[in-house]
Amino acid sequence: MERLAAEGIDVVRVTYPDLIGTDRARDVLLEELPRAVEHGLAFCRAVYHTSPQGDVVPVRGGLDAGLPDICVRPDLDTLAPLPWEPGVATCLGEVLDPATGAPAPESPRDLLQAVLDRCAEHGLRPVVGPELEYFLCERDAVAGWRRYASDPGVVYTAGLRADPDNHLLRTLRQVRDLNIGVLSGNHEFDGGQFEINLVHSEAMSAADRAFRFKAAIKELARKEGRLATFMAKPFNDAGGSGFHLHLSSHDTEGRNAFDDPSGPYGLSATARHSVAGVMAHAPALAALLNPTVNSYKRFGPDTLAPWLIDWGLDNRSTMVRVPPERGSGARLELRLGDASANPYLAIAGTIAAALLGVTAAEEPPAPLEGYGYDPARSALLPGTLSEALDALEADTALAEVLGKDFTTSFLSYKRNEVERFQRHVTDWEFTEYAYHL
Repeated sequence: MERLAAEGIDVVRVTYPDLIGTDRARDVLLEELPRAVEHGLAFCRAVYHTSPQGDVVPVRGGLDAGLPDICVRPDLDTLAPLPWEPGVATCLGEVLDPATGAPAPESPRDLLQAVLDRCAEHGLRPVVGPELEYFLCERDAVAGWRRYASDPGVVYTAGLRADPDNHLLRTLRQVRDLNIGVLSGNHEFDGGQFEINLVHSEAMSAADRAFRFKAAIKELARKEGRLATFMAKPFNDAGGSGFHLHLSSHDTEGRNAFDDPSGPYGLSATARHSVAGVMAHAPALAALLNPTVNSYKRFGPDTLAPWLIDWGLDNRSTMVRVPPERGSGARLELRLGDASANPYLAIAGTIAAALLGVTAAEEPPAPLEGYGYDPARSALLPGTLSEALDALEADTALAEVLGKDFTTSFLSYKRNEVERFQRHVTDWEFTEYAYHL
């Protein structure tokens, strides 16, 4: 408290992720921080069951249980000043069920920790490098929002040609000062789309930093009266935004467990089994890495988004790409996810699938050669959220690693989302039918 006061901090913002990866938070006055640490902060558990529109979804343990509490304690090891809010520091919160003292079943951060504990039993410490894309939007009197700087053809650039207001440069500097391991950034494929890369680290740190990164980007855009969205595919005439995960693992001696110069493709058995596990459980993983109705509009031929279950050596047209680096850089890149995914759930699911592959000790098929997206050569991923949720429910092995209570809650929450969408009349339907029918 003395150190924070000396830095001019008088408020601590305690944040934690909900089921869809949105940040939930409370601002605590500095003088009340000891009380928050000792007793925790009470939140309604149904925050995990609340839709983006504020409706409480009937998930077990929420409405049916009388809307009980969860307890959130500040994790002071994660404290960091907010560069764009003078006097405010932020930290993550640890979530417990006050009735049992155990983690809340829906807590994404605790779910990831449980998966990592399983990995540790096998002498593995997963390492993850997240890559996230997003669209920056400006208000539009007619459409509501339009893409910022929508000029075409400015792929993989930086500077004013693609970014006339220097959004990227300004944002890079501000998130750098949040100390979440930002490396670099560039304008992405479509107008108004950006990608900022984060350093690789052990999995929990990577998930924490990706969560805080997404919250920071959205908050910084709000300060400018803009909208930064990690929605999978916000515009009909543009591609989607991805969430690529680079995965490797350290062994008990700190070496890269994916590297083996004498193994096929220079990969260890652990790496090859991990690829096989991710492919085997890919239909269920889609529910976690492509978690919205909108996610599946990002898929399809010529989208550069994987919609087939395949892998390849330095092949960006596959779902699992093995980059060319070996040695300490040996890893796989899962290109399945879109930017709307909850970082904790995406990372936990990917690691759980890889671990199941390691324990099954199965080899992947031969790597795909040439340009992918050929359904004659590879199996299809689920084409809708409903299909992905069915695949997750059917994948009992993955559900066991993730936890049955979590899986049940997630399926209930997301199936309600599908039901609400199916009842909603869209603009497309009105445009297509109203005048002529």
